[in-house]
Amino acid sequence: MSRRKTERLLNLVICLLATRRPLSAEHIRQAVPGYDSANDEAFQRMFERDKNELREIGIPIEVQKDPWEEDPGYRIVRQAYELPEITLEPDEAAVVGLAARVWQRASLAEAASGALLKLRAGGVETDETGGMLGGALELRVDTRDPAFPALWEAVRDRRPVRFPYRVAAGESVLTRTVEPWGVVSRRGRWYVAGHDRDRDAPRVFRLSRITGPVVPAGRPGTVTVPEGVDLKSMVGYRDDGPLTPRTAVIRAREGACQGLRQVAKAVRPAGEGWDELEVHFTDPERLAGWVAGFAADAEVVGPPDAREAVICRLKGALA
Repeated sequence: MSRRKTERLLNLVICLLATRRPLSAEHIRQAVPGYDSANDEAFQRMFERDKNELREIGIPIEVQKDPWEEDPGYRIVRQAYELPEITLEPDEAAVVGLAARVWQRASLAEAASGALLKLRAGGVETDETGGMLGGALELRVDTRDPAFPALWEAVRDRRPVRFPYRVAAGESVLTRTVEPWGVVSRRGRWYVAGHDRDRDAPRVFRLSRITGPVVPAGRPGTVTVPEGVDLKSMVGYRDDGPLTPRTAVIRAREGACQGLRQVAKAVRPAGEGWDELEVHFTDPERLAGWVAGFAADAEVVGPPDAREAVICRLKGALA
């Protein structure tokens, strides 16, 4: 199934789940991305085919009569859509949790958000309570590293890549050409492990130190993962020392950065519409990923390594 069709089906499910009243076919056509550009005949074929496919996989699309509409309406009743309570063994739950973490990055989350935004813009009252849309349809990998999507695709496609990399010992940035074997998370950080062509040896690279775009350096299918390679062990050789708690000084715009304010050990006015926060941290890279999410509303004053980590993160996102 193509990505375009997958997103259209997802948008249709979100539309019919989120609406509080049955929607006519014409209303669905205007609200769901993927239908709005089709002519009348093409839309009818696509809509009928999509309804049948969703019903075949067990999604209960109901036809109901809306007293405010002349045409019949469609919706998905949440009680019929939700799964019954499921009990998993610990090992089963671990596998499901791992799959959920890597199942979704940004593409489906963007589709979900875009569909809901278009529904609301079209005057459709949406129901987002209960965590259905904010949870089951928006699971995502917990990483803000801009390099993650390209590296994930490179691992999937067995394709070598090239990227600029800031070495840990200093500020110099070197170009690395890597045959990626896998992307691994450890202690809140993400790494790509693989064969470094420049050094002709297996190496591990922290994603937060990639300072620019990840570009293909060869054709798909040309990377071979060695039999028996243990990616966890490769990543585990790094950063195993104890992390010392420290305090970061962060400037936050008044009325913003509520998440930072909740964990701050001290908050004091800094003048000109800013406050100064003291936030405890152990890993500058994790702190940088959090602070960078507040964009122009937050600025790390110190210590220097934490401030530099934020700057590198923002430069990578800009690139």
